[in-house]
Amino acid sequence: MLRSCARRRIPWRGLGQKRLSSNASPPPITPVEKIIIDGIKATGPISFSTYMQMCLAHPTQGYYMNPRNPIFGAQGDFVTSPEISGIFGELLGVWLMSQWLEVVQQQQQRPPVRLIELGPGRGTLMHDILRVASQFTGMAGGQLKEVHLVETSPTLRALQEKRLAPSAEKYGCTLEWHDSLDEIAPSEEEYTMLVAHEFFDALPFHTIEKTEKGWQEILIALAESESESADTSPYPRFRYVLSPQPTAASTLLGMSSPRFDSGPAPVGTRLEVSPAAFKTMRTVGELLAPRGRGCGLIVDYGAARAFDQSFRVSYASSSSRFAFRLTRSDAFKNHAIVDVFHAPGECDLTANVDFAYLAEAVGGLVRTHGPLPQAAFLERMGLQLRVNQLVTGKSDEETARIREAGRRLADEKGMGREYRVLGIGGKPGAEELVWPFLEDIETVEPGPEQV
Repeated sequence: MLRSCARRRIPWRGLGQKRLSSNASPPPITPVEKIIIDGIKATGPISFSTYMQMCLAHPTQGYYMNPRNPIFGAQGDFVTSPEISGIFGELLGVWLMSQWLEVVQQQQQRPPVRLIELGPGRGTLMHDILRVASQFTGMAGGQLKEVHLVETSPTLRALQEKRLAPSAEKYGCTLEWHDSLDEIAPSEEEYTMLVAHEFFDALPFHTIEKTEKGWQEILIALAESESESADTSPYPRFRYVLSPQPTAASTLLGMSSPRFDSGPAPVGTRLEVSPAAFKTMRTVGELLAPRGRGCGLIVDYGAARAFDQSFRVSYASSSSRFAFRLTRSDAFKNHAIVDVFHAPGECDLTANVDFAYLAEAVGGLVRTHGPLPQAAFLERMGLQLRVNQLVTGKSDEETARIREAGRRLADEKGMGREYRVLGIGGKPGAEELVWPFLEDIETVEPGPEQV
């Protein structure tokens, strides 16, 4: 149901509505920006989903598609959990393997295993999971058969192949890339393990607002200007507008969850809704459902609720200890926070993940567990024990580095709190809890963004 504190109208706010001072010069128009401007001139305002798709996934100029964009690592826009410490991937791998061993024990057979990762980045997480999987006794017979990587960026595919090809050869499994999860067929013979780290937060979403007319969509239009040229128009060159009438998309999205449509939503209610995330998660459920032979972990920013204006966290360097609460009008560039309309195609755009929406997507197919804060998941899976093992016999400098990496992963003021981990696996209707998900769903304190 809609919480009472979400019923007040929250004015749209964000850097996207600000103007540069008269002495400041607007940045040059990017290739993606020009494409978007021309499209809006031709057909009118676009959804935020379309804007995100163009900025992130344009075939040649999108943020993840353009090889000139340094994305990951110290020189890029992000330092992610797998890049901070191999312990992260090890503990995820241990959980995945524990679910497979449970099936082995119950069914008295060892089904072959295939691993799937959505958005593998540099391949670091899969590399660490493969290393852990190979050390389990049950894998000694060559049960690990296939690794499937869902990745659209040719540049990232090349990085992944360089990172993972030696491991695949060593462990005797094949590597296969896919543009879409739909390309991977369900299997009743294999046990499927799936992992997605910082994947769903980058999927396009729509923002809808409840009005007297029903659910209407927030769209992106050109900034009001008397200039005929985008080069001399006010900056930012875009602005938010409300669709004149409810659209088919806004109406359907407003009914896409019982939480959104459980009663008369008050006028002014705003929701970020990602049909792309729902569709992808439904496919995940179909892959993991056959004969109960499958499990998965989703790790991302968000919570078990809907958001109206998402926040994100930026870690500025390897020694960073601070977090930023951001509106959806913020994006990341070189670890800094910038306006969402700044340099389209050269900055990442994200929105918090509604984990309750993901759980609804797999309803009737598989069980979900959690989500848990990343800190709780890692600590219950043995983070400190693993850190203590790794520092044995190490120099003071190396010991400090390992302990700092472990601290960052579970930092209650940063990654440990902002990331959530959702477990997937088991047949619907089962009641037993799965370690470390001791709660069915996290307890959420009421807030102005909750549904």
